[in-house]
Amino acid sequence: MSQQIIFFILAAITLTSAVVVVTIRNLFHAALALMVSFLGVAGIYVLLEAPFLGMAQLLVYIGAISILIIFAIMMTRRLMQTNESPFNSQAVGALVGAALALVILFVVIIRLYPMAPGDGVGQSAMAVDPAILQSSVARMGRSFVSAEAYVLPFEVASVLLLAALVGSIVIAWPRRGEEDNQ
Repeated sequence: MSQQIIFFILAAITLTSAVVVVTIRNLFHAALALMVSFLGVAGIYVLLEAPFLGMAQLLVYIGAISILIIFAIMMTRRLMQTNESPFNSQAVGALVGAALALVILFVVIIRLYPMAPGDGVGQSAMAVDPAILQSSVARMGRSFVSAEAYVLPFEVASVLLLAALVGSIVIAWPRRGEEDNQ
């Protein structure tokens, strides 16, 4: 019972902050609300007994992506003073797309998961050997640092991200004469 209460609290936090992200006018506040939404999703992962996904959510999305978004917002000073309306004129298209996504999700859930305990529908696809789950995180960690596996792509991705960060700083750096105009 307490897990359900915690789930509903985390779901409310996640959904409320997601609504704030798409409706607030200030981009900096929207990025902060996005971080809260990511934190709620990480809490749901931990509640679902997927601690690796929860920590990956914390490190990758909150620790890297959100901070990168905040840096991009702060480096582009003009966007901080925007007074545009957060709503657009594409409400009908958004409603059709959301309804279509809801129907697809509903069909997938009905086909894969049993409606009552003991139904045979979807149980063969859901059965996973517990030994696979126990050692998967350790195997993944070893493969990231192993010379025979993924160490080169892992390092190339880190150099690529560093180059993107340096490039964004160079682009956002004010040039001579631009400082006086702002």
